[in-house]
Amino acid sequence: MALLFLLGCAFFPLCFAVFCWGLQNQTSLRMERQEAVLVASKLVSSVQAIMASTAGYIVSTSCKHIIDDQHWLSSAYTQFAVPYFIYDIYAMFLCHWHKHQVKGHGGEDGTPRALGSTWAVVRGYLHKEFLMVLHHAAMVLVCFPLSVVWRQGKGDFFLGCMLMAEVSTPFVCLGKILIQYKQQHTLLHKVNGALMLLSFLCCRVLLFPYLYWAYGRHAGLPLLSVPMAIPAHVNLGAALLLAPQLYWFFLICRGACRLFRPRGSPPRSPCQTQD
Repeated sequence: MALLFLLGCAFFPLCFAVFCWGLQNQTSLRMERQEAVLVASKLVSSVQAIMASTAGYIVSTSCKHIIDDQHWLSSAYTQFAVPYFIYDIYAMFLCHWHKHQVKGHGGEDGTPRALGSTWAVVRGYLHKEFLMVLHHAAMVLVCFPLSVVWRQGKGDFFLGCMLMAEVSTPFVCLGKILIQYKQQHTLLHKVNGALMLLSFLCCRVLLFPYLYWAYGRHAGLPLLSVPMAIPAHVNLGAALLLAPQLYWFFLICRGACRLFRPRGSPPRSPCQTQD
């Protein structure tokens, strides 16, 4: 366990450093430091998402019995991936820091003008990314101990399905990169937006009803009877995990309305009323 955790502690920051170096030194790119940091953070998130969803697919498809079957990759990848959430909190702050400096709030050498300015950046970061930071902290402090210790080798199928929620992450990251380069009106951005909406709906929102349905099929229960047949803390945990996904899905839907809104549409369209 310690070896996999330490390997993850080295892997994700190293990937970030390599991507930053490559983006700044590749002849055809030659990005500035601020730009390279923003893009590199999204690339690392995409790498982690591809690895997690691949591991989740292998685990979920290998477990025929959804309660008792085990796969070594479920606990192994969980231990390896935990450092990613710690790293990503720092990477998101670094992106926010550089955005703050680009807007002209730093000194001539790119450093903050005063200690108060530094705390202002930290407060702004926590205000803007509070839900994501809370999500990452919960993954490390709550979900990791529960998935490795509390499960006691049970329910690898469900853990594999949860890992597959990361399928939507590369589309989210690509969307942010395209917005950074002001490519919101390109065909690529619209296609990516549609894929992001579909993958987020299927892999993050509908995932929870599917898991309830899968357990109901295993236990011989109709879907609506499953919440009453499982412990209350399981329902509470699922609700807490689902809540931020619904909020983010609402933001994605609102963005999709703006993206696909016809030019010259009336100002009181349904999409506009949600703004």
